Amino acid sequence: MPKLWNETIEAHRQQVEEAILRHTSALVAEHGLRAVTMSRIAEVTGIGRATLYKYFSDVESILLVWHERQITTHLDHLAHVRDQTGDPAAALHAVLEAYAHITQQSRRHGDSAPVAFMHRDDHVADARRRLHELVRDLLTDGVRAGAVRDDVPAEELAGYCLHAVAAAGELPSKAAIRRLVQVIQSGLRPPA
Repeated sequence: MPKLWNETIEAHRQQVEEAILRHTSALVAEHGLRAVTMSRIAEVTGIGRATLYKYFSDVESILLVWHERQITTHLDHLAHVRDQTGDPAAALHAVLEAYAHITQQSRRHGDSAPVAFMHRDDHVADARRRLHELVRDLLTDGVRAGAVRDDVPAEELAGYCLHAVAAAGELPSKAAIRRLVQVIQSGLRPPA
């Protein structure tokens, strides 16, 4: 087959998959996980059920792919935030605040059934490990620069930071998130 034909087919496949993912996540957000069926997804997406089954075997497999992409987007965003400054303390502050906003937004969407279902998968464990490493590396850079305490291992501090940022899911505003990150950072400063 000619290269252009293959590229056109692949582009079409990607468009169909994106439409399936987008419509499924919208249906789950609107009706809840248990109310969404493959028939409904096919109908809303505008494709036949047989076509839908060529892409995904069930609703859960669609949601897992969607969730994995969301996680990748979040991690890429946090890496981008980290790379925007050369100062380790500023980079750490920016990453913690960005992650707190992601946490807050994630908790405000949908019911707990899809969240519990999607957070049991291996890609979530890998994402948590990568996030932990990103924060740990920022803390290590901060220790070298004299901006972060060195009496507690960076590995432990990263865990403390991520657990503290998890509280952002319950916070009511951006101002509250800023205060949370300031409190976290004050605990990271070297002892006087």
